[in-house]
Amino acid sequence: MMHKALYTLFFLFLLTIASCQTEKKLDAQQIVDQAIAIHGGDRYLKSAISFQFRDRQYRALRDGGAFVYSRTFTDSTGQQVRDVWRNSGFTRTINDMEVELPEEKQKAYTASVNSVIYFALLPYALNDEAVRKEYLGEATIKGESYHKVRVTFAQEGGGEGYQDVYVYWFHQQRHTMDYLAYSFQENDGGTRFREAINPRTVGGILFQDYINYTLEEDTPLENYDRAFEAGKMEKVSEVLLEEIEVRELKAL
Repeated sequence: MMHKALYTLFFLFLLTIASCQTEKKLDAQQIVDQAIAIHGGDRYLKSAISFQFRDRQYRALRDGGAFVYSRTFTDSTGQQVRDVWRNSGFTRTINDMEVELPEEKQKAYTASVNSVIYFALLPYALNDEAVRKEYLGEATIKGESYHKVRVTFAQEGGGEGYQDVYVYWFHQQRHTMDYLAYSFQENDGGTRFREAINPRTVGGILFQDYINYTLEEDTPLENYDRAFEAGKMEKVSEVLLEEIEVRELKAL
């Protein structure tokens, strides 16, 4: 009888652990889903979004799984350069003439275009198939309560930066994504912490600018909120989106 009782207790213990692990995974997904809904929801799925960032014009056209991302700018010689990345690949035109590029440059320009649009449309991309989410617990920043979620990427479908790691802080009541930290491998690697500022809604989508911070001391990414609260961050730049326009996309 004693053995049966011990077996039952052990079985219930295993069920509790499994339940907690499942709940933990579901929490991260639920938090991200709530944030995407608040920031724009279905408006992301079929839209034409354009904005100015550091003297370059960006456009993001999405129609379900089909997309066309582009940037247009004038280079130092006065030529108009247009980079376009779509499902079928990358192209660059200079003064409306397509130019051939080595694969290494195609990858670099694709990553550059994607990076700017990725950050501009956060948290939309956090439900991509390659994304792996983990709930890290609660945090307090500037007296406000947040949920903390780590994001990593599968190698397949994770792009050139699949080794990058992100941590996001989502407001517990507003469900907005107010802070993020990330590590990156490009250009000898590094880390950043971003504070969202100037939130405004355009065409049903919430856009934010960011103050970009760095941290010199070696601190785990998930503890960057504590370093920020302690005043250890150094401001390095601002990420400002200008001339934002959003319209419903009829056809891609």
